[in-house]
Amino acid sequence: MKTVAGEMQGVLDIISKYNDGPSSLLQVLNMLQEEHGYLPKEVQQLVAREMKIPFSRVVEVSSFYSRFSTEKLGKYAVSVCMGTACYVKGSQAVLDEFKTRLKIKENETTPDGLFTIISCRCIGACGLAPVLTVNKDVHSKVTAQMVPNILAMYT
Repeated sequence: MKTVAGEMQGVLDIISKYNDGPSSLLQVLNMLQEEHGYLPKEVQQLVAREMKIPFSRVVEVSSFYSRFSTEKLGKYAVSVCMGTACYVKGSQAVLDEFKTRLKIKENETTPDGLFTIISCRCIGACGLAPVLTVNKDVHSKVTAQMVPNILAMYT
């Protein structure tokens, strides 16, 4: 189990490795999200301090992109696209089916820590609508009837 000091050293290592000035903020946040799974306030404050940019800018960037989470997620983050193309093709029914089967609401994590359900803006795969991601895995042309099989892939 990592210690808080060890985790913060890991954060500092990533910042040091990818920090090439304020323009590299997105890359630093992306690497931190990848490594730690989320960007808590303490990490965002450390990024601001070490990169010498306003904390408000770090918060702005980390809250704008749906890729970033400020809360600890389940082992599997299910992100259902609610962009126009996906919504028109039934993503709301898919999202509702996940919520029903997992017995949680959006932005909640199952009690066992396995799944978090997230509705997100456009994923950028409109031709595959409706689309969702489970961590890095992309599932396309998803219907509500496919939800049980998708969940089975991760349990």
